[in-house]
Amino acid sequence: MTWFKSLGNTEIIFIALFLVAYAVYIIRLLRISKRLNTSFRPLFFKIFLRTSAIILMIIALLGPSFGETTKEVKSEGKDIFIAVDLSQSMNAFDIAPTRLEKVKFELSKIVEAFSSDRIGLIIFSSEAFVQCPLTYDQSALNLFISTLNTSLVPNAGTDFGAPLNIALEKMEQTEAPVTQQKAQIILMVSDGEDFGDETDESAKKVVKSGIQLFTLGVGTEAGSKIRQARGFKRDREGNEVVTKLNSKSLRKLAVDTGGKYFEINKEQNDVSRLIRAINEVEGEVRDARMIDASANKFYFFLLGALILLALDALIRRKTLRI
Repeated sequence: MTWFKSLGNTEIIFIALFLVAYAVYIIRLLRISKRLNTSFRPLFFKIFLRTSAIILMIIALLGPSFGETTKEVKSEGKDIFIAVDLSQSMNAFDIAPTRLEKVKFELSKIVEAFSSDRIGLIIFSSEAFVQCPLTYDQSALNLFISTLNTSLVPNAGTDFGAPLNIALEKMEQTEAPVTQQKAQIILMVSDGEDFGDETDESAKKVVKSGIQLFTLGVGTEAGSKIRQARGFKRDREGNEVVTKLNSKSLRKLAVDTGGKYFEINKEQNDVSRLIRAINEVEGEVRDARMIDASANKFYFFLLGALILLALDALIRRKTLRI
């Protein structure tokens, strides 16, 4: 027999106080019986019932488990590739402290929310690279997230097609059955400035694969300048560059693939909604096995205690004879 919980100091103190109070009650009955010159024996049976009921309730509280039963345990999970835009525009500070720093903070919350799923990290601008393959290791993933900066990738514009293609390639290597591909997710995080020519073609591949695609836009429509080491970024004519959130491109990508668009700006933060949406995606069964488990049988002891208390209430004993 095994127990669901053990007696702690709190439980022991309350049981001891009850026993002391019950002992005082019995002593008081003995004194009354002696003064009235009556027999105490008729009360022995009721005391026995009450004591037995108390013991049974304590046993039920501890949660006794016995008897073997077989249960099937299934392990489910999802594969999530997060593609993060590291173009220079992600250094804009219309979202404090910068768009990228805000993304890094929110990504740590997303990673924590899906601790039982495999998560990978792709970084991109004009080109895309796998920064962290699909892994269960949250510590390693958070380390990679904390080191994200715009100098990790070439900055010759932004191309959504590159990260989509590399994510599709890596997920195809997992050899997931067609019925389980719905448990594969791509999360695109960007400010929406897409200068690539292959985005539409890549979106068609996503639809054909059955993989879920969510997009997360970061920035504001008003936009901001891009701070650099010496002042602000300027274009070829010497004018200071102002980068704005282009939600249209991210919305279109989400609509074309049957996914959903979310946004982080000054007034709203849809990360919680994003987490709920990913949670709604059914995970695939990664492992199923039969295990032996003992069942908690506390209700037998609780039922016994209730029966004894009912008998105690029904049985009447006279201690005073006239």
